[in-house]
Amino acid sequence: MSQSGVSRRGLMLVLSSPSGAGKTSLSRQLLQVDGNLTLSISVTTRPRRPGEVQGVHYHFVDRSEFGLMINRGELLEHAKVFDHYYGTPKVPVEAALSIGRDVIFDIDWQGTQQLSASARSDLASIFVLPPSMPELERRLKMRAQDTPAAIAKRMSKAADEMSHWPEYDYIIINEDFDLSIAQIRAILTAERLRRWRQLGLTDYVRGLQQGY
Repeated sequence: MSQSGVSRRGLMLVLSSPSGAGKTSLSRQLLQVDGNLTLSISVTTRPRRPGEVQGVHYHFVDRSEFGLMINRGELLEHAKVFDHYYGTPKVPVEAALSIGRDVIFDIDWQGTQQLSASARSDLASIFVLPPSMPELERRLKMRAQDTPAAIAKRMSKAADEMSHWPEYDYIIINEDFDLSIAQIRAILTAERLRRWRQLGLTDYVRGLQQGY
């Protein structure tokens, strides 16, 4: 709570993009430069990649446990992506929002649709587009995380993923990484000042009107 008595509920900042367009790199940089952002750590059934740490990069579970989490209502959203399941645990997100911390999500359009349906007033969504399809393919190859067959599969799915861009609040073309970071930070600044996210404004303005 600030000295004025006006506090703020946190917001959910969603970054979505086709694989390789840069949403994960952008998320990591934002977490480094903005102390009020916290990362939503997803639950997934996909195998752990080299260097990934349980509870840091993802919560890795088997399909049986993932199904139980859905049935217990523990996930804000969940989706199947490239033969594996991903979901967002509800409790840590709500805890962060309630104390005014903003939560960044690296999720796809399916998860974004679910968040929009259940918590639209808490959500600000950004879709990240690549500057071109050849550049998208180059970035996927540079990551050196996928086989040629997997890269081809990601490229073939990219057109379908990009068709969902009209469902997002903001669109960024990630040609220049530093510019994209600056644009997202500008969006964050504006979204944090939304009237409905500032708690206590009614009493604060009433006090001003009464000469306090």
